[in-house]
Amino acid sequence: MPVRLLLLCAVILCALSMGLRQSFGLFLAPMTAAQGWTASAFALAIAVQVLLNGVSQPMCGNVADRIGGQRVLIGGWLLYAGGLLVMALASSLAVFFLGAGLVMGVAVSAAGFPIVMASLSRLLPQDWRARATGLATAGSSFGQFSVVPLVQLGIDAFGWQGALFAMAATAIAVIPLALPLADRPAPPTEGRPVGASVALKEALSTGYFWCLFWGFFVCGVHVSFLTVHIPGFVASCGLHPSWGATSISLIGLFNIAGSLLSGELTGKWRRRELLMLIYAGRAVVMTVFFVGPKTELTLMLFSAAMGVLWLSTVPPTVALVARRFGTQWLATIFGLVFLGHQIGGFSGAWLGGVIWDRTGSYDLMWIIAILAGAFAAAVHIPVRDPLVPVAARAA
Repeated sequence: MPVRLLLLCAVILCALSMGLRQSFGLFLAPMTAAQGWTASAFALAIAVQVLLNGVSQPMCGNVADRIGGQRVLIGGWLLYAGGLLVMALASSLAVFFLGAGLVMGVAVSAAGFPIVMASLSRLLPQDWRARATGLATAGSSFGQFSVVPLVQLGIDAFGWQGALFAMAATAIAVIPLALPLADRPAPPTEGRPVGASVALKEALSTGYFWCLFWGFFVCGVHVSFLTVHIPGFVASCGLHPSWGATSISLIGLFNIAGSLLSGELTGKWRRRELLMLIYAGRAVVMTVFFVGPKTELTLMLFSAAMGVLWLSTVPPTVALVARRFGTQWLATIFGLVFLGHQIGGFSGAWLGGVIWDRTGSYDLMWIIAILAGAFAAAVHIPVRDPLVPVAARAA
């Protein structure tokens, strides 16, 4: 399989998976108005999706490690379409929770970029891995940039229900792109243990793993808070609601460059320092925006700056996991790290809705997000990037 074709399919899959998923915040206002639901109820359903995504990610990753990523991706996109259809047809909160929370929670795990990137890591030579991870992450950002505005146009033209039907049809149409990602389970090389249980036990017993876990937790808080609540925050500042979609789109656009740069730096620079710089940069950017005036210009500048730092955490985090724990169970162990991201995502999405409902303001949530960024920068201080895996040295 030509490397360029493989990367193209991977990038498109990541773009659509992220773009469709990140558009859910656009449905908050029209669906709650039409159905009579509260913002916190809608946000809780999306938060459940994010949390279940994290819980099911190691399971989907383990299946992909055992049978290859291609079959998992195909099943994931079928679930993706089914979850969107349930959301479109939901007439009660219980049904909406089923589609948006439970079905979509598993779907985004099976169809998401952790499975794609683990497959690429097995299909490509080692000197391509960091760059490929950067490209796949940039593809996710391009999807956020390009798909979110299209979904907003679909809502404006056909209503929220019609837009969800169109998204379900798109999920079915992209399944053939998963076919080239026909990776095989990695052999027990790099000195890694053969059994998944041994690998997981080793990972969970190291402080190295937990530093990455809690750093990704903060990343999830930031991502879910902004994607779910930035449209509502923009409206609360007196700006037109369309600026919410514009903000999410700009974040995706600028993270294309940020992810590519992060992928290149991951292969050339110390990954710990790179992660610390990214998280500290987020805290600074959010602080400046929080205390400054809320205008179209400042929103665009904030979105651009956050975009550069958005998913730039992924390439160095994946590289640190692969370097320390090997690639045989990469999807499984990175899936556990990603669980931290999604627990944080649950917290950011749900807590943002609760704070808004109780205070009529997002100010407290901005303060929490800023402090979390400073914490994430500090928590990576103990991380080391050894030249060879620890178990390999022991062997």
